[in-house]
Amino acid sequence: MDQPRSAAESGAGAEDRFDDEDYPAYSMGAAAEMLGVSPAFLRALGTAKLIEPKRSSGGHRRYSRYQLRLAARARELVDQGTPVEAACRIIILEDQLAEALRINAARDRPVGQ
Repeated sequence: MDQPRSAAESGAGAEDRFDDEDYPAYSMGAAAEMLGVSPAFLRALGTAKLIEPKRSSGGHRRYSRYQLRLAARARELVDQGTPVEAACRIIILEDQLAEALRINAARDRPVGQ
């Protein structure tokens, strides 16, 4: 999935990164521990094209809060018996629908609001 530019990529300061949900702040180990999943699960989400973690200068995967939310949703679906590939497709479609609804709401909003 395409990701917005992070504060780090746009030259924002460290204080801005605290609020940037796209800043790749979490290592694979930390992300897996926070979500209660294995690193292999996170790699499977990457293979299924749900999340594409950034890489550190040493080549280690780094995850953003946005990516962790997507991974948590994937885990919910998988825990309910949905195969990983299908869970990823569902989440991608949910994300596309939410974006389309935001665009429509903005378009339908009267000028000046």
